[in-house]
Amino acid sequence: MPELPEVEAARRAIAENCIGKKIKRSVVADDSKVIDGVSRAEFEASLTGKTIVAANRKGKNMWIQLDSPPYPSFQFGMAGAIYIKGVAVTKYKRSAVSDTDEWPSKYSKVFIELDDGLELSFTDKRRFAKVRLLKNPAIVAPISELGPDALLEPMTEDELFKALSKKKITIKALLLDQSFISGVGNWIADEVLYQAKIHPLQSAANIPKEGCAALHKSLKEVIEQAVEVGADSSQFPSNWIFHSREKKPKKAFVDGKAIDFINAGGRTTAYVPELQKLSGDQAVKAVAKLQKKSSNKKNNDEGGSEDEVAKPKGGKKTTQSKAKKPPAKRKTDTSDEDNDDADDEEKPATKKKSKGGMGNKKSTARKKSKESESDDGDEDEYEVVEVTVAKKAQTGRPTRKRAK
Repeated sequence: MPELPEVEAARRAIAENCIGKKIKRSVVADDSKVIDGVSRAEFEASLTGKTIVAANRKGKNMWIQLDSPPYPSFQFGMAGAIYIKGVAVTKYKRSAVSDTDEWPSKYSKVFIELDDGLELSFTDKRRFAKVRLLKNPAIVAPISELGPDALLEPMTEDELFKALSKKKITIKALLLDQSFISGVGNWIADEVLYQAKIHPLQSAANIPKEGCAALHKSLKEVIEQAVEVGADSSQFPSNWIFHSREKKPKKAFVDGKAIDFINAGGRTTAYVPELQKLSGDQAVKAVAKLQKKSSNKKNNDEGGSEDEVAKPKGGKKTTQSKAKKPPAKRKTDTSDEDNDDADDEEKPATKKKSKGGMGNKKSTARKKSKESESDDGDEDEYEVVEVTVAKKAQTGRPTRKRAK
């Protein structure tokens, strides 16, 4: 979504091109989802005939100050954008409207024509923006609830350190909290943390003094550089993670180092594991978690541990030690139970086995020896057949297995 640099670029464009000019005509969209709390007719009447005297911003919010209240206020949301006909205003890529499209755009929510013929429009393709008509936008929500503006009201290094020490949430989530500091969004937070070499899941309270100093420095530099080039991302420094943060995993790199993606602060987050590492207790826990994960993977790859639990048909748990594994030619008592769900309907005779004694089992075995080996009968019966056939091959005659 548009963040501080994009909204500041829009504010500057209005300040440079529209101040001192009178609104000749206005057209407000009939869209109650975006136009908040005021009718279309009332909004238009409040703009027409007024003179623009200033353009103001705090965080990701902007308002146009007129020669008398109320003033139009714009919360840009995910895709809000300001366009001035004939003037180059930085366009956030997800909100960009082609120059060849109709004017004003079909996505226009507020269109203004000035007395010198200049025209401007606030558009919103995705309808998550909010446009309000307020007597004093700075002292009412949402602007009154914002923290200090990251560009206009930056904290000192000591103020930032003290503020972080009181917050036990992750640093990425804290940077996105507009009541803590306003204007920072997803891409700025990722860039700032990358430049400061801080893991996005690091607890804010656990960031040391030197880490806070690096964060303070990168926050100032990233925002100032982005604003200086009018939020034109093509002019951002080539070593910024910004240029690769939307590439696919395993194909995203910055300065030759791999970028990974995680969920932090409820947003997809790009970071460089090689440089941005967890510290303190979080680092110890992260290592332990990785070791456990690696150990589980190793056990799975090896077929399980010696105490691997099996669940026979009776419902009781048993253990099978690798050292006591039967010879390859014999089949274990539980070998047919791994696929119980798939084979239940194919084993109607299985329950009958428990009704007979040992003699009955031998009889069943002799009968089974004459049947096809592809039959899904009980595997215990096949064991008896295998033993009998093997002894017959050695002695030339069948040998009965004695009952113990």
